[in-house]
Amino acid sequence: MKLTSLGKFRALQQCSTPAGSFAILAADHRGNLLEALQKHSPTPITDSDFTAFKGQIIESLAVAGSAVLLDPEYSAAQLIASNTISGQRGLLTGVEKTGYSGDPTARENSLLPDWGVAKAKRAGVSGIKLLVHYHPASPTASQIEALVQQVIDDCAASEIPLYLEPLSYSPYPNKDKISSAERREVVIEGAKRFSAMGIDILKAEFPLDVASDTDEAEWERACADLSIACAVPWILLSGSTAFETYIKQVTAACRNGASGVAVGRAIWQESIPMSNAERENFFKHEALRRMQRVTALCDALARPWTDFYQVGELTTTWYVNY
Repeated sequence: MKLTSLGKFRALQQCSTPAGSFAILAADHRGNLLEALQKHSPTPITDSDFTAFKGQIIESLAVAGSAVLLDPEYSAAQLIASNTISGQRGLLTGVEKTGYSGDPTARENSLLPDWGVAKAKRAGVSGIKLLVHYHPASPTASQIEALVQQVIDDCAASEIPLYLEPLSYSPYPNKDKISSAERREVVIEGAKRFSAMGIDILKAEFPLDVASDTDEAEWERACADLSIACAVPWILLSGSTAFETYIKQVTAACRNGASGVAVGRAIWQESIPMSNAERENFFKHEALRRMQRVTALCDALARPWTDFYQVGELTTTWYVNY
């Protein structure tokens, strides 16, 4: 059991279910999602169109989750101001600039200019997400670790939890994709390193490639290994995984130590080519049922984050030196 600050403990409460699991609805996607929407639109997608799309997702589905994850440019502030985000749901937002720079085999990440942890906290956010591209063998690994440490320190100063999302990739010029076995090693090594540095929650990829590794017993062993390596709660991201496959991944993860999910496209990706009327129907029926199913599964199987964190003893004068 780790000691954490009162502010972080309260923020983790705000983003989790009463059972202590995370069922975070993610709609923080930027460049790739905008391109996908534009591909299916006969007219240019404006900033307000993009915000409205995310608003549809949140308005229809957030009721079934414990928190929402939104981007700072198009949705977090806008959906607070429009009262689309309920005050009964936690709100996370990212601090990184979308995409990466540098060579595809040596990826570099950076923070969004003129934004940051302190500003997000002032705006009422309950958690900070940082996405980085990471492979321990990459020449940029140390730069990524330094960036993560900077945000860890900023989050500690503002008493707000950091949800770190390291994405694996191939650092080899002659190989576009790493093998399932190497992905397992990279995800687990990243969990070990970053959780030791002081992140609060790990937002992890599934620790192997289920398309090439179909043995579900091996899925469970990989998730168990990830839990052993990770010194903080971890939650499973979804990426573009098909929903029924994702449900199997969530089951394997939560049976073996995960504390929940941060799920986006697995819930709502089919809505991208739809008309507004079709989307509304999809969100209010099929997508809502999916989100409810994921949350119920997390509450039934996930390891509560309160197994990891507690606040130190408080006296009647705790506030004096706070």
